[in-house]
Amino acid sequence: MHSNRVIVGLSGGVDSSVAALILKKKGYEVIGIYLKNNSKNSFCDWEEESISALMVSQQLGIQFYIFDITNYYKKIIFDYTINEYIGGKTPNPDVLCNNKIKFNIFLNKSVILKADYIATGHYVRKKKTCIAGKTIYKLFTALDNKKDQSYFLCNLNPNQIKKSLFPLGKLNKEKVRKIAESAKLINAKRKDSQGICFLGKINFATVLNKRINNKLGQIIIINPKCKIYKTRDKILAGLSTAGLSTIDKLYIFSQKIKYRPKYGKIIGYHKGVYFFTKGQRKGIKIGGLSKPIFVIDKDLTKNILYVGLGNNHPGLFNSVIFIKKENINWIYKKYKNLIDNKNPFQVKAKIRSRQMFQLASLYNIKQGIYIYFHSPQRALTEGQYIVLYFRNELIGSCLYS
Repeated sequence: MHSNRVIVGLSGGVDSSVAALILKKKGYEVIGIYLKNNSKNSFCDWEEESISALMVSQQLGIQFYIFDITNYYKKIIFDYTINEYIGGKTPNPDVLCNNKIKFNIFLNKSVILKADYIATGHYVRKKKTCIAGKTIYKLFTALDNKKDQSYFLCNLNPNQIKKSLFPLGKLNKEKVRKIAESAKLINAKRKDSQGICFLGKINFATVLNKRINNKLGQIIIINPKCKIYKTRDKILAGLSTAGLSTIDKLYIFSQKIKYRPKYGKIIGYHKGVYFFTKGQRKGIKIGGLSKPIFVIDKDLTKNILYVGLGNNHPGLFNSVIFIKKENINWIYKKYKNLIDNKNPFQVKAKIRSRQMFQLASLYNIKQGIYIYFHSPQRALTEGQYIVLYFRNELIGSCLYS
């Protein structure tokens, strides 16, 4: 049995509630915290969520606090997210939210409330190991691959990991529901939240409409047999005899294609490129074509939306990207040392949280790393995180800019 005190971030949902229940059963002194975001831009029903969290706390017989983070959230997450969209990128506020908001605030409150640990309902595993006489704590994917949430924790720092507990890492969702039902928790059958961190099911187009004036622009369709793709394929075919180094080849393939109006033809008009992201199908509103059309790029300066016909259009795929050194986050420095000492270094990667592992090779140079995906990746978008794993261990992340 434990006598340690732990702060559990309660969202009102079943996962965090069961995390609190498990820890209490293990003998921890549990304190529940709900982070309130009452921003006009929030689409979450914080009152309903906080009442659910309060009622669970009463059922468990634990202390419960609500902390208002409205202003802090707007400054750190919401404004950043909107500015990224305005800059033509597609950010992932959930990743930033965990590092800058949830775990940061929980740790600060743990000092005030004299807690030894913080805990959440994330599906991820933490393991302790000893390297060169030093104890470190690693993060691994959850045993339930369908629920694994390690992707969203890719920017946590060593101290945040050390102080965190993840009681659900070895459980699947069905088991968590059964635990909640057995304990007769009031939210045992509550549906999972599908929204963005503290924002719920937000429609960014609606928010952007308030910030940006609509501006009519051209939609230009690019033929899949366009010369820009043929040129790229020719270079690829001739690389083995071109006398170029591996790094030179990677440089060539990491270069983003610069689309021009002359490469395609106008098929319609849109109300602003800011409302679209690469790989997007919905909202283009062009009919009468043989296949669906997808966004392959956008020109912010000229307000042009470039699209391609079909799900397999070559403009949707990338195999090599370059990540600047300042945009790489290694969970521990030793992971960077591994990359430095073995070039290339084989990893597993994800560009989206629900994606299956993708095999990739990292090539380290002074300015950063090249990531070569063994299978071309669809709709790699500026603002996304590429999360890196060695076997099933989370080792770091790269912000694609």
